[in-house]
Amino acid sequence: MSGNGADVWIRPMRAEDLPRVIEIEQALKGVPHWTRSAWGRVLDPGAARRRLAVVGEDRKSGTVLGFAVAALAAPEGELEAVAVAPEWQRRGVARQLFAGLTEELRRAEVWEVFLEVRASNCSALGLYASIGFIETGRRAKYYADPEEDAVLMRLCLK
Repeated sequence: MSGNGADVWIRPMRAEDLPRVIEIEQALKGVPHWTRSAWGRVLDPGAARRRLAVVGEDRKSGTVLGFAVAALAAPEGELEAVAVAPEWQRRGVARQLFAGLTEELRRAEVWEVFLEVRASNCSALGLYASIGFIETGRRAKYYADPEEDAVLMRLCLK
């Protein structure tokens, strides 16, 4: 994508990306904060729970701008995280991350993707709806600190 100053290359996440991925994660409130060992399991093809993880890299600088992670239980997948560095938000990077992740999910024969998101996260809800996710339910008081509902969403990839 060229508009808004972001020329992004979506590629599989690698171990050398983890310091930047963790830096982005720590800079964002409301994004799950995983331990270094949890991130190692994300990249481990032999882990009990298989995952797909991609990063968006700025083609000019080589800087990782964001990441997306999904857990697999084909034919279903669960979107676990989509995060973009604060200075790169609202430039289409999250949409590109999801598009790249979707390609990988289809190759893995995942045909439905589920997610949960805080009810107050209007920007994420808007993004997911614009991609085609539909709300399927809510989990009352699912999140803590602050306490709030989770919105459950589903997207069919077929």
